[in-house]
Amino acid sequence: MDLYSRFVALFKVLLPLAALAILATLFLLSRGTDFTAIPFAEKDIAERTRGQQVTAPFFSGVTPAGEEIMFRAALVRPGGKDTPAEATDLSARITLADGARITLKSQTGSFDLQQDMAHFDGDVRITTSSGYIVTTDRLETALSGVEAHTPGPVAGTGPVGDFTAGRMTIGTKTPGGPVHMLFNHGVKMIYDPKNPDN
Repeated sequence: MDLYSRFVALFKVLLPLAALAILATLFLLSRGTDFTAIPFAEKDIAERTRGQQVTAPFFSGVTPAGEEIMFRAALVRPGGKDTPAEATDLSARITLADGARITLKSQTGSFDLQQDMAHFDGDVRITTSSGYIVTTDRLETALSGVEAHTPGPVAGTGPVGDFTAGRMTIGTKTPGGPVHMLFNHGVKMIYDPKNPDN
């Protein structure tokens, strides 16, 4: 047997042994490593395992009158048979047929698909492209149309000045008519004559 054949025969034995030694070393080193650290806080894990959730969902549609409606949320947890789906950082944008926009935002909210309703709760803010900003504690709005109302008082500011009211509704007086914001139940207004738009 020549020298080359001897080297080949020797390496056939040495190389598999070297591979086994490397694998054994890897397993021995891995036993001393602590794999218990998880890069999530216990609170986050508890919230994620508590139930199903959808991150950053949105849905949109167009009414027969041509208004575009879009809802967004940072997080939604599906509801049960008798409980609505819960949402955080809920917002909606309504673009009317004439190009005007109404934006709705709240810290929390819920969806009731069977009733075709969305509920905005906690520091609700309604902003219009015409310059009105209205705040309230709760706003109930339709999902498939431009209909909304507040069950409680509102406060706001706009081109006419500052105002408060016991209730506010958003909608049309007649089917297919223009969309209006209506304030009632004791409206109080502080007129600002310095406003050039008045």
